[in-house]
Amino acid sequence: MSDNKQIRLTSSEISQLWTQYMNDTASVCMLTYFLNKAEDQEIKTVIESALNISLTHIDVIKSIFKEEKFKVPHGFTVEEDVDLEAPRLYADSYVLHYIHQMAKIGLTSYAVSLSYSVRSDITEFYQQCLDESQNLYEQSKDLLLNKGIFIRSPYIDDMESIEYVQKQGFLWDVFGEKRSLTALEITNLYANIQRNALGTATLIGFSQVAQTKEVTDYFVRGLEIAKKHIKLFSEKLKDDDLPTPMSWDSEVTHSTTYTFSERLMMFYTTALISLSVGYYGMSVSTSPRVDIGIMYNRLAVEIQLYSEDGANIMIKNGWLEQPPMASNRKNLADKNKEK
Repeated sequence: MSDNKQIRLTSSEISQLWTQYMNDTASVCMLTYFLNKAEDQEIKTVIESALNISLTHIDVIKSIFKEEKFKVPHGFTVEEDVDLEAPRLYADSYVLHYIHQMAKIGLTSYAVSLSYSVRSDITEFYQQCLDESQNLYEQSKDLLLNKGIFIRSPYIDDMESIEYVQKQGFLWDVFGEKRSLTALEITNLYANIQRNALGTATLIGFSQVAQTKEVTDYFVRGLEIAKKHIKLFSEKLKDDDLPTPMSWDSEVTHSTTYTFSERLMMFYTTALISLSVGYYGMSVSTSPRVDIGIMYNRLAVEIQLYSEDGANIMIKNGWLEQPPMASNRKNLADKNKEK
């Protein structure tokens, strides 16, 4: 990376690096456990690739923060947040789907981080992150295909002619008759079902190994929300006689032994909720049919309220690490008055 020590990091760069450090330290905990329990050698190779990527990111971000004399976040550690001796909680096939989804999320989030970056060493870092995510996406996708468990989105009829929209009914029919889904609406519905299906399987496992009633109940509530969202999205596809993706609920074992700290599991859950809000917002902007937009807006509010309740649990238990913030100039001035 280039020497840019003379240029201060912007708030955008700091926020992206801080968030990524938290995400990567959490990923190292999960991936180390998955690697320790994996039996399929091909899937083990993919887990190792994902783990090495996260470990490298942590080292780079640590180095940047130390050069800038910023406090390195505490984040998560295997020693504090994982019991590697705990029984298997998820099947290897779940782990492969998990890594595939995380690689896709990485392609989106690193592109955003790159667009927010100015300093050349930071842009180089995020370009590298994008390349690594693309390679991990390809690696996990190819293995899913080879194992016959890759889930494709539905096929639609070939385009035979170019047409223009002639009626307002394309958005909403006053008599309640809805047009067929566009390819992009199908894409969003299918992807949101897949993400919620992964979330459902994840929360089943988390609810089984959580140690307190409050956190267990929170995961169970999230599980019911995810199932409801899957049902609503599936109904939209079924109305057009389109297939819906399978779930991964059966990929969770019956283990109830402590595996991950509640702090780690709550962090993962709230982080995934934040991503869902963003994906639902993107789905609204690319879904012209009014009923679909209304549905996404309503569901986004529901999961935002769920996320807020999760944040309150984390704050109450001292689990929510505070992100970088602007200085409170009024407080600093008041301190000077007291001298």
